[in-house]
Amino acid sequence: MQKTRKFPGNYKSLAKISRFLEQAIKQAGLNAREAYSVKLAVDEACCNIIDHAYGGENKGEIECSLLVENDCLQIELRDQGKPFNPEKVPPPQFDVPLRNLKEHGVGFYLMNQLMDSVHYEYSKEKGNRMVMEKRKSR
Repeated sequence: MQKTRKFPGNYKSLAKISRFLEQAIKQAGLNAREAYSVKLAVDEACCNIIDHAYGGENKGEIECSLLVENDCLQIELRDQGKPFNPEKVPPPQFDVPLRNLKEHGVGFYLMNQLMDSVHYEYSKEKGNRMVMEKRKSR
C-alpha cells in the first residue's frame, strides 16, 4: 500500500494527518503503543514544519506519503520551507530542572526515540524531506 496526500501547513491539519495514518498503521500490524509512537512523532514533525520551516501557519503545504511493506510503515513528509541541519541540533539536557530545560531540539530527539529510523535531507529542487520508519515488534 502506498498513499500520498497534501495538507495545508496549519495546526488544524494535524488531526487530519493523524486520521490519514490510521489505515496504514493497521495494515502494518502495529500495536497500540507503536501506533501512538507513530502519531506522536509525525505530529511533532508536522509542528516543526509549521513552526520552523514555514515560520507560521498557512505558509505552505505538508505532503505526507505512506508506504507499508513487510510489517514496516514508512512515513515521508515533504515541505518547501526553510531547511535545517539535524547535526546542529544539540541533544536535550535532561539533567537540569524542568524550568531550565531548553525546548529546542527536544522534538527531534523525541522523534528519534519513538521511531525505528529517522532520516532528513534537503535539496533546492525538492525542498525538505523527512522519512521515518516504524516496524512491527516481533
